[in-house]
Amino acid sequence: MTLTLVLALALLVGVSLGLLGGGGSILTVPLLVYVAGMDAKEAIATSLFVVGVTSAVGMINHAHGGRVRWRTGILFGAAGMAGAYTGGLVGGHIPDVVLLIAFAVMMIVTAAAMLRGRKNVGPDRAHQQLPVGRVLLDGAAVGLATGLVGAGGGFLVVPALALLGGLPMPVAIGTSLLVIAMKSAAGFAGYLSSVQIDWTLTLAVTGFAVVGSFAGARLAGRVPAHVLSRLFAWFVLAMGTFVLVQQAPAHMAVPILAAVASLGAGAGVCYGFVARCPLRRAVHRA
Repeated sequence: MTLTLVLALALLVGVSLGLLGGGGSILTVPLLVYVAGMDAKEAIATSLFVVGVTSAVGMINHAHGGRVRWRTGILFGAAGMAGAYTGGLVGGHIPDVVLLIAFAVMMIVTAAAMLRGRKNVGPDRAHQQLPVGRVLLDGAAVGLATGLVGAGGGFLVVPALALLGGLPMPVAIGTSLLVIAMKSAAGFAGYLSSVQIDWTLTLAVTGFAVVGSFAGARLAGRVPAHVLSRLFAWFVLAMGTFVLVQQAPAHMAVPILAAVASLGAGAGVCYGFVARCPLRRAVHRA
């Protein structure tokens, strides 16, 4: 029953990647920790493999459609690989509780970024010449986060590519899959020196995630993207809070829940009743 549930949820991970171009690791790590019973390091390493392969497969369709900017993607991805490999090496020697707390924080940051929305770049603002130094710096930073906690892929890479590379959003999403595949491979390699992988389960989860990604890609044009993104963001926020409470000392659980509830209530009041609320402007930003 546990294996069946794990594989069914892996299918949903793939659907998320196909629909949103991201979110795979955000779902895969909690799935492997709390359902499959893996420890944090093994779950993060396995997640990097699953998401890397699924992203590489998903990239093929975007490449055929001309939505992959190879030079920009390889440059960003190469810097990301260096950061991810370092993160994987370091992560293998960090206590599980610290990794899971860092992962929960990354989930909350990701949810906030999704609620804020992706800002497209108009043709007049596109870079005529790629800012190589900034691309390398941002790529390494995003890669380090991904390699360390196995998350922060698409939802960090897509805005970076759109703003730094001046890429239209569809091209940024396609190119991000190349970057995610590259840095996931490097992060996975970094963890291999200190983590044993259950290859039977890993390959099974990967296969179901790939199948789910094809289903998600087919659904992408039928589901309003902004509605789906908002719902998914609230789900990620709830999951991040759950993981944070699980890993925090018992006496901190209630204060954390109270703090998150207060922030959520305050944001809701601001959004619903304050005409000049910064949150409202951020959510509806083009």
